[in-house]
Amino acid sequence: MLNKLFYKHYVFLEEINDLIKENLLKFKNINIIIDINGMDKKSLENQKHIIKFSKRNKIPFFFKNNYQKCTKYKADGIFIDSANKNNIKPILLKKAFKIVGSVHNQLEYKKKLQQKCEILMFSPLFYNEKYSKNKILNTYRFNLISLNWKIDLCALGGINIKTVKKIKLTKVKTISFKKLIFDPKIKKPAYNLM
Repeated sequence: MLNKLFYKHYVFLEEINDLIKENLLKFKNINIIIDINGMDKKSLENQKHIIKFSKRNKIPFFFKNNYQKCTKYKADGIFIDSANKNNIKPILLKKAFKIVGSVHNQLEYKKKLQQKCEILMFSPLFYNEKYSKNKILNTYRFNLISLNWKIDLCALGGINIKTVKKIKLTKVKTISFKKLIFDPKIKKPAYNLM
């Protein structure tokens, strides 16, 4: 079993507010994935506030599927979702730049290896409204499908206060989530959730 202090965390953000800021600072090893595609005024303001918060608090941040923004804002890495089949541009392959991808099956796993991903978010681990119940992996199928994968795995999908303790039944070193960061019940320090 992994020591709870060694888990890394990735959170997907489309916006930021006082509750999110407070909760983010309760986590050790937190990384932010900026999940904003819009170019409207509100989207750009949200993006600006997330970047400013990340830099001020020395929190690594990533952009989802956007190489240009990674370069422009000197991001720490990029998140490539499962639908993105493009290979990373060599100009971004600086030493500290990280490539994180997401997968749902073996075929996508092979593609993400070609894209030079260092960490793979494998989903959906637990139930969430985005997927039908028959697509949910749960810990047994999660472990079985990824048994021979030679890469650091990250759990994604349906992670909340009730399911987070089950993460210990997998071999992951990283956890990613969206809605958990909005939960006012997160205590300080947040790794006590595990």
